[in-house]
Amino acid sequence: MSAVSDRLPAFPWDKLEPYKKTAAAHPDGIVDLSVGTPVDPVPEHIQKALIAAADSPGYPTVWGTPELRDALTRWVEHRLGGRGVTHRHVLPVVGSKELVAWLPTQLGLGPGDQVAFPRLAYPTYEVGARLACAEHVAYDDPTELDPSRLKLLWLNSPSNPTGRVLSKEELTRIVAWAREHGVLVLSDECYIELGWEADPVSVLHPDVNGGSYDGIVAVHSLSKRSNLAGYRAAFLAGDPAVLGPLLQIRKHGGMMTPAPTQAAVVAALGDDEHVRVQRERYAARRTALRDALLAHGFRIEHSEASLYLWATRDESCWDTVAHLADRGILVAPGDFYGPAGDRFVRVALTATDERVRAAVTRLTA
Repeated sequence: MSAVSDRLPAFPWDKLEPYKKTAAAHPDGIVDLSVGTPVDPVPEHIQKALIAAADSPGYPTVWGTPELRDALTRWVEHRLGGRGVTHRHVLPVVGSKELVAWLPTQLGLGPGDQVAFPRLAYPTYEVGARLACAEHVAYDDPTELDPSRLKLLWLNSPSNPTGRVLSKEELTRIVAWAREHGVLVLSDECYIELGWEADPVSVLHPDVNGGSYDGIVAVHSLSKRSNLAGYRAAFLAGDPAVLGPLLQIRKHGGMMTPAPTQAAVVAALGDDEHVRVQRERYAARRTALRDALLAHGFRIEHSEASLYLWATRDESCWDTVAHLADRGILVAPGDFYGPAGDRFVRVALTATDERVRAAVTRLTA
């Protein structure tokens, strides 16, 4: 019974519990900047769309309603610059983490196959490879990898945890290399709406892919842009030759986005105003936290996009976690995202304005 779980690393967040208790003991309470979970309200028009679809006694379809597919194709063209996007180019999924964890298995990867991801990366890329019994390899530049056994190449721009953005030129070079060697590219673009000092570009843009979606798929989520983490709302867009078989597999597995969530996604993707409002909230919190961290002696690297500040005091990340916990502030240690992060912490922007003000006060006192 333990054969599958034995393939997995220890769940990293359990290691943070003692520091969370320390931070929670602060007289003014904890400021939790460790997990990037939204705290602001779900926009009212999205809530109304969910409620209107609440009477959904039948099974939803894995591919989604025609209205949902229309909304996905329109958004990919409107927001990402995609061209010629049809229903065959999109596929809703039950949150992006589920997709990342199970994609190598659903692609039929196994022993002898390799899955590659950035040196500093979301831990679930590695988990997905382990679940499939495939090998995993971390990279600084994917084009320096040996492509002979590489089957799946994860890109992540903007990056979690660093906020780094891959330029259009970098993406174009990587996509061309992957195509040359028959490697499938999965581009995790869940933070693409949150560019601050850079304008993130999708692999679906024709300047990157030359007008062809062959061998490329992008992953998108509404968790951050629309505060829908609790709705489990995400989707894939790209090569129909990849999405078609995935659709059949997911039909057999019953991986269905609930009907009310599908209706909510249609409402969310049809409105840009709530995204602008949420961006302004995060921008203000980012400025306040960045200035306070710098004043406290931190150095911040990358962080030109996404919901995080990648910060260091040039010491062990766990020493920094302890230092901030003593001040009632909880952050994520950088080594959660790979050994290369062992002298950094990830500071999330996902706290209320009141809690951000409390953190600023503690850092600048």
